[in-house]
Amino acid sequence: MELGVPLPRRPVPGSYGVPFVSAVRDRLDFYYLQGQDKYFESRAERYGSTVVRINVPPGPFMARDPRVVALLDAKSFPVLFDVAKVEKRDVFTGTFMPSTSLTGGYRVCAYLDPSEPNHAKIKQLLLSLLVSRKDAFVPVFRSNFGALLDTVESQLTSGGGKSDFTALNDATSFEFIGEAYFGVRPSASSSLGTGGPTKAALWLLWQLAPLTTLGLPMIIEDPLLHTLPLPPFLISSDYKALYAYFAAAASQALDAAEGLGLSREEACHNLLFATVFNSYGGFKLLLPQILSRVAQAGEKLHERLAAEIRSAVADAGGNVTLAALEKMELTRSVVWEALRLDPPVRFQYGRAKADLEIESHDASFAIKKGEMLFGYQPCATRDPRVFGATAREFVGDRFVGEEGRKLLQYVYWSNGRETENPSVDNKQCPGKNLVVLVGRLLLVELFLRYDTFTAEAGKKVVITGVTKASTSAVNRTA
Repeated sequence: MELGVPLPRRPVPGSYGVPFVSAVRDRLDFYYLQGQDKYFESRAERYGSTVVRINVPPGPFMARDPRVVALLDAKSFPVLFDVAKVEKRDVFTGTFMPSTSLTGGYRVCAYLDPSEPNHAKIKQLLLSLLVSRKDAFVPVFRSNFGALLDTVESQLTSGGGKSDFTALNDATSFEFIGEAYFGVRPSASSSLGTGGPTKAALWLLWQLAPLTTLGLPMIIEDPLLHTLPLPPFLISSDYKALYAYFAAAASQALDAAEGLGLSREEACHNLLFATVFNSYGGFKLLLPQILSRVAQAGEKLHERLAAEIRSAVADAGGNVTLAALEKMELTRSVVWEALRLDPPVRFQYGRAKADLEIESHDASFAIKKGEMLFGYQPCATRDPRVFGATAREFVGDRFVGEEGRKLLQYVYWSNGRETENPSVDNKQCPGKNLVVLVGRLLLVELFLRYDTFTAEAGKKVVITGVTKASTSAVNRTA
């Protein structure tokens, strides 16, 4: 539409179908018969609109009301970030909410609307923790992921030419986060030992099962995961072990929480959630996806990344510093592009606080107070009206240069625009900048060591070969 020309007003198209029956059928489409992307794309195509009325999983019996207005383009999606227009109370996981028995009986920060008194206190605690530990992130990441790559090389030599990066990352990310945030490796905790990642993964599954598929046959998996909640008591001992680690390791942060007016208990449950659900859950998904995308991009991109990374590190006297990282424009663009295509959290929700108008690229729609708005992020961040003919492709240098940086406002992975920053007044991820830093650090570790590498991507990302950097390159970055 031309600038200044009003958009035509349309009623929101779509159908919720027959109560209960249609919601169950749509759930089966979503998980088994179509898959997520096709589920949303087919409905947008059917109704000729990127703003549509649809059902979203999990539906019966997990959620009372599966009906939403779906926002499936880059222009309509950002209303979900506007807490003046949408309420974020208890919508973190959408149309259902896991039992608070899984979080110590507390509604943790992710489920609080910014208007609720404790939201600002908890968000400030998380932001302050990240600032207080900023000097630890680079060295702790390098020590942990340097050891991971040592293991990769050993496995490539002795394990039939393959190394399961996903499995190694699951263990390493858990250690890295605990050490980086609190200075205490989880494996050093008597309550966790080496079992921390397994306990964390089970706790995550118990909350996300309604939105998860494990690849089991539909007739088994749908009633098991998507119909009734998994009983919290089955993992209570795992949660207690996680809590014991945080209660001991995060003592300084808990002291700070008391100064903000929070009880140590509530603060500890929130630190556990933010660290394990948000940070660990995110890195479990993101780092293998970055590795996979870069592996598939091939040697030309690898050459450019290696040259940029080694040059910046050499200019910093052979050290990986924050200043050196800021010079790595291509490296940062690659991470943003991975986040655009494969956001760790694909769904966003918000309930309209009042009657409002929402605009897509082509029309304006009236939304009634109380309606649930839903955004499927891949549709928004792969919008061809913004990203053109290559919207669905990985373009590593997409965000390089002045024109590339203009597109950052359409990168939404953090529950906000990439051009904005988290605060106590919004719902943007407190660790937004840390996530981009960690993604860059992974690429730095890879291309200081290797000129190129190969990997296979499926349910897991498996490294199949590495070409070590030349001796001269290693000397320049030692």
